[in-house]
Amino acid sequence: MYLHLFTDIIRNSVLITGLVTIMMMLIESVDLESGGRFFKGLKKTRTGQVAVAALLGTIPGCIGGFAAVSLYSQRMLSFGALVAMMVASCGDEAFMMLALDPWHAACIFAVLFAIAVFCGVLIDIAGKKVRIFRRPSGEDAGHGRSCRHGHLCRHTAGHDIGTDRQSGHAGWKRILLLAGTAAFIAALISGFLDHDHHMHGSHADVQGLLSLGLLDEKWMNILFGALSIVLIVIIVRSSDAFIEDNLWHHILLRHAPVIFLWTFGVLAVIGTAMTFIDLESWISENTAVMILLAAAIGLIPESGPHMVFVSLFAGGIVPFPVLLASCISQDGHSSLPLLAEDKKSFAIAKLINFCIAVTAGYGSMLIL
Repeated sequence: MYLHLFTDIIRNSVLITGLVTIMMMLIESVDLESGGRFFKGLKKTRTGQVAVAALLGTIPGCIGGFAAVSLYSQRMLSFGALVAMMVASCGDEAFMMLALDPWHAACIFAVLFAIAVFCGVLIDIAGKKVRIFRRPSGEDAGHGRSCRHGHLCRHTAGHDIGTDRQSGHAGWKRILLLAGTAAFIAALISGFLDHDHHMHGSHADVQGLLSLGLLDEKWMNILFGALSIVLIVIIVRSSDAFIEDNLWHHILLRHAPVIFLWTFGVLAVIGTAMTFIDLESWISENTAVMILLAAAIGLIPESGPHMVFVSLFAGGIVPFPVLLASCISQDGHSSLPLLAEDKKSFAIAKLINFCIAVTAGYGSMLIL
């Protein structure tokens, strides 16, 4: 049992780290190739950032959330947009809800999107007026920007990633990046890195249903495999300077190890705890207590504990406000890379999400 748990933790850690790293490299490449023009419009409108982040969060699974975290790490999204993604995201639970009751799932996603956009815009406005959250200085000055750890990221607006390819000083690094990306593509397409959804008993039937439909997370892995192929093309045609400074040192050496270690550590702690704790035994018939419980468990950056509330709602055991609080508070694995990249943002965003979840849960309990 423990060997299986360890294998799942390693597989999920590699998957999450790989997806985030690939996304960060693509964003880095597109932004630099376009001289910052590609994301320029997104940077100018906070409302647009919030809407885009909420849409990413609505995508079933964690891939949309990983993309939003990558955009936030690259300073393409505001803090309000980050919170909006976390509010809208249901993680792996989205697949289960779609399999059990597609109509109600679609309604819940629409409600979550509306709440996410409203709260995201409100947070950005409040943050600007009362300075409840302020990002470090040096934010996208145009000729370079400081990354989250205080180091100057070696970006130059308008720099062509395809120039100066013949210097030869990054040849072996280019080869390793190509080999690593190709191996990741093969692992994604083969299903070797598929998520462990922690389904037991009757929940295993849901996994079978998902494998028959277009909403299976496997097709998203194939999509990400296709994006990785785009990254291979970028790596092949990029300059040695871009490979050396941006992809190798900035992302692969600075960001990827931190993301992997934090992801592995958190998953290990959570996975071990879940082998000894039966969360379903905590369930109470008191709706008010259940809302608090659902919002509190949602603070766990993992898909699994939240499946309890989806199955209980589908069985008519708990009412809608409990499920709503759970969906708002939790975001699956999406926030794990954020924990590695920016612990302050992670803590504040999770606390705000908890407050939104409790407010929405009790509010809907009074209305319904």
